[in-house]
Amino acid sequence: MTSLAQDIASLFELGSAAPRAAAREAFLRLRGELASGRVRAAEPDAASPTGWRVNVWVKQGILLGFRVGDLVDMSVDGRWPFFDKDTMPLKRLDASSGVRIVPGGSSIREGAYVGAGVICMPPMYINVGAWVGEGTLVDSHALVGSCAQIGARVHLSAAAQIGGVIEPVGAMPVIVEDDVLVGGNCGVYEGAIVRRRAVLASGTILTGSTPIYDLPNGRIITPEKGEPLVVPEGAVVVPGARAVTVGAGRDWGLSLATPVIVKYRDERTDARTELERWIRT
Repeated sequence: MTSLAQDIASLFELGSAAPRAAAREAFLRLRGELASGRVRAAEPDAASPTGWRVNVWVKQGILLGFRVGDLVDMSVDGRWPFFDKDTMPLKRLDASSGVRIVPGGSSIREGAYVGAGVICMPPMYINVGAWVGEGTLVDSHALVGSCAQIGARVHLSAAAQIGGVIEPVGAMPVIVEDDVLVGGNCGVYEGAIVRRRAVLASGTILTGSTPIYDLPNGRIITPEKGEPLVVPEGAVVVPGARAVTVGAGRDWGLSLATPVIVKYRDERTDARTELERWIRT
């Protein structure tokens, strides 16, 4: 564990008794490391069953930053009133970053990493601790929650919600790997992992405990105890429904929403998703 990680873990354990000046200094160091991409809330780990490892101390540090921040006036030109913790300002970017932020009300908190070639369509929001890989499109009304990890060349379509997971600090944040297409009005929450090249059709909802019905392989995908839900590589997932077979729900003819894998990506699927790449250049 690095010196910064040790300092943050120790300060976090002290709770409200932590020296405020030391806690602020440690968080500001962490925020700079997160913003540069040198530190991540979760990172690839081939030795892990999920392929990812949570850096608990990073989440502890973000919580520390909220704890020791002061509420200040962040209003813009006196016309747009905003009040937030002084430890959580907006990220400062310029044209040299290679990030395209289209005018219209988007916000990125400092302490988020945003790679070169990312496109931000208004209004969208990226929270502290998030990682967004190069060439990704974050479309209008999309959310990248705190500590969420988004790979390269991902398309987060309009109103897609990628939930943040700060607490519990040991929980896996939501992870969307490279070249994934997340359709409009999708929701991915509670530490689910979406493997590379998967496609989530519009309206698909995934949580950490959601079973996924894999039609091509005749199986039901459920998370192992203590592990996140994992959407397989290249899976094409659509919103579906399954009948309630017990109790009054059966008598009333009710069904429950559930995601269904209808196929795995092939040349035809890739041709359709390729049509969207022209807007990234």
